[in-house]
Amino acid sequence: MAERRLKIALTKGRVEKQVVPILEKAGINCDQIRNKQRRLIFNSDSQPYQFILAKGPDVTTFLERGAADIGIVGSDILTEHQSSQYELLDLNVGRCQFVLASTKEFNPKAPKRKIIGTKYPVITKHYFDSLGQDAEIIKIEGSVELAPLTGLADAIVDITETGTTIRENNLKIFDYLDKVSTRLVVNRMALKQRPEMIFEFVDRLKAVVENEKMGQAQ
Repeated sequence: MAERRLKIALTKGRVEKQVVPILEKAGINCDQIRNKQRRLIFNSDSQPYQFILAKGPDVTTFLERGAADIGIVGSDILTEHQSSQYELLDLNVGRCQFVLASTKEFNPKAPKRKIIGTKYPVITKHYFDSLGQDAEIIKIEGSVELAPLTGLADAIVDITETGTTIRENNLKIFDYLDKVSTRLVVNRMALKQRPEMIFEFVDRLKAVVENEKMGQAQ
């Protein structure tokens, strides 16, 4: 009986575009993903892999429920969703950083209770708890930058790659929080059941990532 395919949940969109070249350099055929049209599941014709394209938060759900063996997703989502699976590799793409930002009038040291808008309430609460500050956190799904501009919140916690969007909205960065990048995470049970197959896949990607790091350092 042929061995079951390794199920890999890949965050669609920006992460997908950055990770596919790494997969291809590792010798993994991604032609179906590049020509996906509206499909979301892809079985390799020549390799024992199945790729599932999903939104970042859903990647963690696939992992937690055992519907995927491997997940490729941003560390921001892993932290926010408090993932309990094994992180095996930093793919060194999708690099950005959490920041605390607001209008220039904002005083982060003011003793009053702050109202903070964010897509990441867990990470935001942990940040303010670490400072010993009281904060009311409002979860926002859309353009977080609107919150301090409209008076909905005193400040925001969000991720930024270059800070351009923050500056274009006349906001100022007041503090830098955790850095973010795309990670490869493995379901705990899958790792026990199929360690050789999983580590073979991870090692192929790791070799590409380390080679590109060396090229960047030169």
